[in-house]
Amino acid sequence: MGLVLAGIVSVQVGAALSKGAFDEATPTTMVWVRLATAALVLLAFVRPRFAGRTRHDLLVALAFGAVLALMNWAFYQAFARIPLGLAVAIELLGPLSVALATGRRRSDALWVLLAGAGVALLGFERSGVTLAGVLFALLAAGCWAAYILLSAATGRVWPGLSGLAVASLVGAVGLGFYAVPAAGGDLLDTSVLVTGAVAGLLSSVVPYSLELIALRTIPTHVFGTLMSLEPAAGAMAGLLLLGEELGLGQYAAVACIVLASAGVARRATRVAVAPD
Repeated sequence: MGLVLAGIVSVQVGAALSKGAFDEATPTTMVWVRLATAALVLLAFVRPRFAGRTRHDLLVALAFGAVLALMNWAFYQAFARIPLGLAVAIELLGPLSVALATGRRRSDALWVLLAGAGVALLGFERSGVTLAGVLFALLAAGCWAAYILLSAATGRVWPGLSGLAVASLVGAVGLGFYAVPAAGGDLLDTSVLVTGAVAGLLSSVVPYSLELIALRTIPTHVFGTLMSLEPAAGAMAGLLLLGEELGLGQYAAVACIVLASAGVARRATRVAVAPD
């Protein structure tokens, strides 16, 4: 579970850095540079092998790549229009739905409800909310739910991080058909490329690699509920890196989310150490 927590912090710091560069480049440009960087780094280090791959293996990687690209694009469009913490909170509906659908104990539902209360509180004191931003965040939420399931499926049929490398390539190429022509001269701006590359490492390579490994050892419903820490991390990244201040309601939301995540983590630990 430590891998998941490290990935959460990494992805939110990367998102905050990207949002800080939106005055220089569009969200679509930034997310494409991020995906392209991730694809290049992963392909260089992993070097996936396609020989002997079945049609099913390729379809899983293609689906994973499509969801990966759409999830990131929708999320960037969302927090370009609404505060980062709120965008993450709405996006959390995706993993929460996975946790509710796959949880096998009543206590899991209780922790999810507590996390949901935190999400609700997180949204009450936020200003500058637009309908478009909320809809993009909901689209990202649906993609995140699919990402969790496809990430686990990819890890089962592709060794190591090879499936993630292929999926990142698929996502970068697919989004590139739209993003590159639209970006124009922005892709010649050194600061845009550097920021996008750093975001690619922090928000893609590091967290997705850690999560793909983690999903091989923990149940998807535990992983999904641990993702309830994302709004807290997003709110803190917004505060520290973007100057988005928190109100009393946001602190209450963070407390609910952290308690819910701690409860699931404690329950999962007990199950892991229980005798057969």
